[in-house]
Amino acid sequence: MNVSIFDTADEAAAALASRVARALTERPHIVLALPTGRTPVPTYAGLRRLHAAGTADFSRATTFNLDEFAGVEASHPGSFRTFMERHLFTGVNLNSGRIHFLNGAAADLDAECDRYEAEIEAAGGIDLLLLGIGGNGHIGFNEPADELVARTHRVRLADSTTRDNAALFGGDPARVPREALSMGMGTILKAGALVLMATGERKAKCIERTINGPLTPRLPASFLQLHRSVELYLDQAAASLL
Repeated sequence: MNVSIFDTADEAAAALASRVARALTERPHIVLALPTGRTPVPTYAGLRRLHAAGTADFSRATTFNLDEFAGVEASHPGSFRTFMERHLFTGVNLNSGRIHFLNGAAADLDAECDRYEAEIEAAGGIDLLLLGIGGNGHIGFNEPADELVARTHRVRLADSTTRDNAALFGGDPARVPREALSMGMGTILKAGALVLMATGERKAKCIERTINGPLTPRLPASFLQLHRSVELYLDQAAASLL
């Protein structure tokens, strides 16, 4: 793994935004996979600024988001689609026809997961996949378990995950859906390059275990050790146990 450590979370976010902007320049038709959560918000703000400055052109890029809550319409204020519209999509020149999202309100959620896998394959696969990491070591919504699912799938969310996402639902964890749809670990590991950003002391233990092992489904992020091209963007707090 290629680990970059920055003094502050804002510096890490700015560096990651520049990394994505370079990728857009080098490969205008790039297929990106994008995360949600608190960690990428400053990176998305940085990408909006770079786009306004003319140095981040999304016009020919394609995006897939990693996950979405089950039972939630795209227009719901707590949906990840709404999150992405607010924090990135409305501030850059992405073609709406190139934005791909899981439909959490689909009548058949298993069929929806299969549809999403087919769309990723039809796009030629993911070139650059951005990740965050949960406090329990999950990536996407792949929660710690005895075994991990390879393809896009339905998942039962851990209590810690619903607490972490409560802000999207009025601050009440009880209002957060108990299930979600997520890219699986196999789908993630098939991407051409992976970039994980983590900030804050709360993530330090998971980051240390992600890098130093062991490989275990009880820490889904540890499976990144299997990939040929992984970059970690960390602030000093997240890197404090390395």
